[in-house]
Amino acid sequence: MKRGKRGATAGIAYLVGAGPGDPGLLTVRGRELLDECDAIVHDALANPALLIRSESERPAPDLYDVGKRGGEDRSASQESINELLVKLVREGRRVVRLKGGDPLVFGRGGEEAQALAEAALPFEIVPGVTSGIAAPAYAGIPVTHRGLSTSVTFVTGHEDPDKLATTTDWSALARSGGTIVIYMGVRTLPRIAGALVAGGLPGEIPAAAIEWGTHSRQRTAVATLETLADVMTSQGIAPPVIVVIGWTVVLRDEIAWFDQRPLFGKRIIVTRAEEGLAKRGLGARLRELGAEVLDAPTTRIERIDPAPMQEALERLDDFQWICFTSANGVRFFWDALRATGRDARALASVKLCTVGPMTADALLQRGLAVDVVAQRFVAEGLLEALASRDDVYGMSVLYAAAEGARETLPSGLEALGAVVERVPLYRSVPEPAALERLHEALAERPADLVAFTSASAVRSFAEAMGAQSSETPAASIGPATSAAVREMGMAVAVEAAQSTLAGLVTAIADAYGAYDD
Repeated sequence: MKRGKRGATAGIAYLVGAGPGDPGLLTVRGRELLDECDAIVHDALANPALLIRSESERPAPDLYDVGKRGGEDRSASQESINELLVKLVREGRRVVRLKGGDPLVFGRGGEEAQALAEAALPFEIVPGVTSGIAAPAYAGIPVTHRGLSTSVTFVTGHEDPDKLATTTDWSALARSGGTIVIYMGVRTLPRIAGALVAGGLPGEIPAAAIEWGTHSRQRTAVATLETLADVMTSQGIAPPVIVVIGWTVVLRDEIAWFDQRPLFGKRIIVTRAEEGLAKRGLGARLRELGAEVLDAPTTRIERIDPAPMQEALERLDDFQWICFTSANGVRFFWDALRATGRDARALASVKLCTVGPMTADALLQRGLAVDVVAQRFVAEGLLEALASRDDVYGMSVLYAAAEGARETLPSGLEALGAVVERVPLYRSVPEPAALERLHEALAERPADLVAFTSASAVRSFAEAMGAQSSETPAASIGPATSAAVREMGMAVAVEAAQSTLAGLVTAIADAYGAYDD
């Protein structure tokens, strides 16, 4: 029966494909919706990194974990998921139903769409990268290749090939001559292999099983159709698994790439909030080198009352210097400046100084060249650079920083004869949801390293994790951060030679002995 158009309502459901695991495979549309929604109903296989807001200042969404992993007892029933979606949309919520892979490829997204349609509620389907293509690609196995395979068939292995009412014609598949990709086939693989061989497929044809495809824990077992099940058992390969059967499997020896990267298999905690998965933040750079990144900012940045800064900006001519200690300070300062209707031209007569190049870059992106950058990327280094100048004594300095920032820099400036006006722009506040996700992840498997980009991040992490914080060695962006790590009773395994994100990433990769700068 053809249905009429659904009426307008504030609530809507978005059935979004999360991709197979690598957060970089999420679509642009999917990221936009995750940043704007009120609630996320997610599967167990959706990467937890996707649940963290990238740049949105909207309140964090309500999270509903419905499991949906291989029929485990902890998974919610499909009927209860349908009911939850209908309930949330009727409440006027903008709901993202985040499903592993693609919603409509063995994902039962069609059933969820039917439930919403039956309730006359609006929805949108956002396709995702399906694991049947992505996992083989990350293992170096094309599903089609000229001269080897001109077709590919995707089939669920969840159906028992021996049952009388099977809807899969295994004999026809055996005669198809193309690549066969099997989802959810670990338990039934011996019977599937038998049915394919009985249908005429050679038992010696190459086959591969890819566990946790596109994740840093990805493992690939290669064998033949007849021997793959035994090889999987001997190697402990367990769901989630994609099985590939066909001659393209032989190309893995030539074009495998994902598990060849320098940090592949390493698990690294990043305590700094990501700058958006589309940007080259610390987590994104580590992922590019193969690391599994646990995005676990134990604090988040919160804007505070902009009135004091706006009042200071009304007296901008009174200042000869402005000092910044972080990119966040630059961002909030710029917002306050633009709110007054001015731009970079208003700072033409003011000198700018920063503690490090990351902060200087944030200013340069807004058309503001920095006059002084510390050679040592700490407050003491900036004071050393300013001490040699003859235009600091007697000058008025606007110090734009975080609430509760160290007094080292403003006190040092005053010791140099400057008059300093401190104006806080933002504060760090606890992020309990991220901390809970981190505890859950570490309970499943420990991390190899925790990366810190500031002393404040060290202190926040140590306070949030308690005694558990000392269980993981640290990678530090520079001397001040390393000092904070040691002060908190943690071990410094890696320290960047240059206090930049690139320097920290290089130091981490060098420490594992597999990175060529």
